[in-house]
Amino acid sequence: MTAPAVSQARTAVASANRIVVKVGSSSLTTAEGGLDPARLDALVDALAARAAAGSQVVLVSSGAIAAGLAPLKLSRRPRDLATQQAAASVGQLTLAHAYANSFGRYSLTVGQVLLTADDVVRRAHYRNAQRTFSRLLALGAVPVVNENDTVATEEIRFGDNDRLAALVAHLVGADALFLLSDVDALYSGDPRKPGAVRISEVSSASDVDGVQAGTVGASGLGTGGMASKLAAARLASSAGIPVLLTGSAEAGRALTTADVGTAFAATGSRLTARRFWLGYATDANGRLHLDDGAVAAVVGRRRSLLAAGITGVDGDFEAGDVVELVSLAGEVVARGVVGYDAAELPSLIGRKTHDLPEEQRREVVHADDLVPLHR
Repeated sequence: MTAPAVSQARTAVASANRIVVKVGSSSLTTAEGGLDPARLDALVDALAARAAAGSQVVLVSSGAIAAGLAPLKLSRRPRDLATQQAAASVGQLTLAHAYANSFGRYSLTVGQVLLTADDVVRRAHYRNAQRTFSRLLALGAVPVVNENDTVATEEIRFGDNDRLAALVAHLVGADALFLLSDVDALYSGDPRKPGAVRISEVSSASDVDGVQAGTVGASGLGTGGMASKLAAARLASSAGIPVLLTGSAEAGRALTTADVGTAFAATGSRLTARRFWLGYATDANGRLHLDDGAVAAVVGRRRSLLAAGITGVDGDFEAGDVVELVSLAGEVVARGVVGYDAAELPSLIGRKTHDLPEEQRREVVHADDLVPLHR
């Protein structure tokens, strides 16, 4: 009997030289709080085997807050930010120590990397993080990444470690991203209900249209859920990185070509670090509304945005800030670095370049500083 063909996406993740693996809190801790050493060791066993096979591994691990619950005698995940930060400060030490000991069984050194959204939103921080990861990997260490919950505020949080993992995957130049959770795959609906069907392969965005993804894991310990994992998978795949989404119990098999979980094919081209940062990592400070002709020029022909194609301006921004470019239908079609202050643009809207004063005859957003978004 002929074995079924392995998809291109599964072949890509199995052969990837540099991988990012994200694991959620519910996959590492008990419902009562505290790390589960057996589950953590099982994960490390799988990652160490992949490292022994020649891959460089970056681990994005949730679990700091959950690991801090039991030592602080907290019965459930706190809701207020101050107590979350306190739990993270205790739990992060426990988590890092556990990983250091577990990877140490394979003579692998762990390097802890704590990030806030500021570290990818600010261009200088982004470049510094790139250098740190590059050096850790060159020295043979396994970077273990988490959001810096001890100091992160609501205004600068990633929101969940799934998005953080997708951003880190591009930041380190990963060849594949693995998203591990307590659910074994992406399903067409709630897998606990009749009629839900496992989606084995996602080759385009339309393959997941209509999928109903939950927002919180069953354990209540995490902050993500399948909705955040789906969003992260789409973000990474649209930037040229194949993704495998599956349960943490399947980690060992997932790191091969086994038919587990859901494989997302890379649907977009790999962007340079700067263009990815423009498109996905940084926050936008305003919006420029475009007519259909401008959308066609910017997205279809990769041209610079001129004042003639702008129909409206939203936000308070300065020249050099990142703004979103929006179609008449309200869809964000691109992002870019704007060349004017918000206060300067109203008088320029809709005017052709040769009708403008000489000092204003320049692009509003230059093509080199513009990234079309495929959503």
